[in-house]
Amino acid sequence: MEFDLYVPQMRLSGEAMVARAQAAEASGFHGMAGMDHLAPPLAESQPMLSSMVTNTWLAAHTSALVLSSLVLCDSFRHPAILAQEAASLDSLSNGRFELGIGWGSVVDEMVAFDIASPDAKTRVARLRDSLVIMKALWSGERVDYDGEVFSLTAAQQGLVPLFKIPIVIGGFGPQTLKLVAEHADWWNVAVNGIDRLEEMRAHAGKARVSIQQMVGFVPSEADRDEVVANTARRFGPMGGPKVGDAAELVDYFGELERQGIERVYTWFSDFARPETIEAFGEQVIAQLT
Repeated sequence: MEFDLYVPQMRLSGEAMVARAQAAEASGFHGMAGMDHLAPPLAESQPMLSSMVTNTWLAAHTSALVLSSLVLCDSFRHPAILAQEAASLDSLSNGRFELGIGWGSVVDEMVAFDIASPDAKTRVARLRDSLVIMKALWSGERVDYDGEVFSLTAAQQGLVPLFKIPIVIGGFGPQTLKLVAEHADWWNVAVNGIDRLEEMRAHAGKARVSIQQMVGFVPSEADRDEVVANTARRFGPMGGPKVGDAAELVDYFGELERQGIERVYTWFSDFARPETIEAFGEQVIAQLT
């Protein structure tokens, strides 16, 4: 099992994000991912750094950590623009970029910014076109494509990724799973959908399975009550956090691994303080990798 650190790029300075990325890299994390919104849901007044700009900043301050987003909203970018940005970040980071992408779930945000159709079927069709177009452009060849949303004529981008850029797609819907089976290297499953994993796995093709897990890490029994309270306060509305000390978390993640889950995007309730990242690496990751 491998672990990626999930840190939404809000309420943290660029320097604080770098500190977390460097701690994660030193502590055995495979990668680091953030979110992609024009304004953070449920905290719209808070400033938020751009996902792709933040990934570029973090890539410049690390040497092994894989950077991604969980997930980029397809509707925010034309696929040719995103194809160029992804290939650029792949090249500048020496192949340390993964493309996490989805068709968008926060309809209010799209309406507020007048940036996408509120119709889910239309957004899924757009993502399907985007995935086909990006993969074709990454070949470096001329592309002619007549899709449901986009049409390209003799389009070509000479910047070819150094390596195959892995694609991460999440969700359980029938149309989403078709995209996972056709295009994804990783299928990200919501924690509250784990009980449906076996039922749906056959529809995801050969994609490997990951989850995003909210975690309240208990460094000692003396801290447990405080961690429980903080975790409930931070993640209460979202549900699904796991609170535990190192031994409890090793058991929990070990069981997930036995179910075929190969990656965990770990979202810490304390905003991923570097000391929490380091302790988790020493006491949990080291036992499972």
